[in-house]
Amino acid sequence: MRILLTGGAGFIGSHVADHYVANGDHVTILDNFSTGSKDNIAHLSGSVTTVDGDIRNIQLVEELTKEADLVLHMAAALGVHTILESPLESMSTNITGSEVVLLAAAKFNKRIIIASTSEIYGKNPKQPLSEGDDRVVGAPQKIRWTYSDAKAIEEAMATALHTEKKLPVTTVRLFNTVGPRQTGRYGMVVPRFVQAALKNEPLTIYGDGTQSRVFCHVTDAVQAIATLAATNSTIGEVFNVGGTGEITIKDLAEKVITLTYSKSQITYTQYSDAYPAGFEDIHRRVPDISKIKQVINWAPTKAIDSIIKDIAGI
Repeated sequence: MRILLTGGAGFIGSHVADHYVANGDHVTILDNFSTGSKDNIAHLSGSVTTVDGDIRNIQLVEELTKEADLVLHMAAALGVHTILESPLESMSTNITGSEVVLLAAAKFNKRIIIASTSEIYGKNPKQPLSEGDDRVVGAPQKIRWTYSDAKAIEEAMATALHTEKKLPVTTVRLFNTVGPRQTGRYGMVVPRFVQAALKNEPLTIYGDGTQSRVFCHVTDAVQAIATLAATNSTIGEVFNVGGTGEITIKDLAEKVITLTYSKSQITYTQYSDAYPAGFEDIHRRVPDISKIKQVINWAPTKAIDSIIKDIAGI
């Protein structure tokens, strides 16, 4: 099978590439390496075709899509820091870029998976969050919500193209996916904590640490993506993909220190000192994954302890 993988040099994208290469498929990676890294796919040299390009390049995207059997759209400007520091470029990539990819898939009637995000739900206080739940977001001046807005537009375009043009699309909403190759550079908390702990440096918690999340190992997420892509009954549907076991950020920091035998201390800083203007946090975010369990019998296999050890390489 011929795979077009946008954002294939990114953290999750590179693991998706690993899966399909191991499966014997031909993978073409389209990435502009703005947040992705050539190091993430260096081990795949000779096994994949890599195209250094932008998903907003209509001609390029159409040429690559035409030759593919399956399109996996993983490219995005992501991470709270990226969104806040480069809001206009991020919005352009996430809205215009996704439109180009979706329209190309519709033009050539290609099976496509789009990677959306739990940010879709915004700060909806209802927990756990299921696929039909409302979006609750802040004022437009709270720039961090532009990522949620952009991905919502992407999902809406996918739905409209499925309805009007029968585009065979499935939407995957990823919740706090973590694992090897993920960098703390964009504010991702688990690799940031692990990297600090391994150096016996302070683990800095933003806010008071009572905010909670549920983390999913990237290999579990990739298995969900691949199974959804191979299952025709998922076409036109949206699925949460996330882990189990809610944990506060304070407890996460303590667990990282314990599991890595670190001498690190925990420190706290205000959000205003950690993020540019326009940031707003979500206190809880817990996925309801009952739909994906029912449809493809998928469930995560790795708990938080094994996730931390895998990231730490211990």
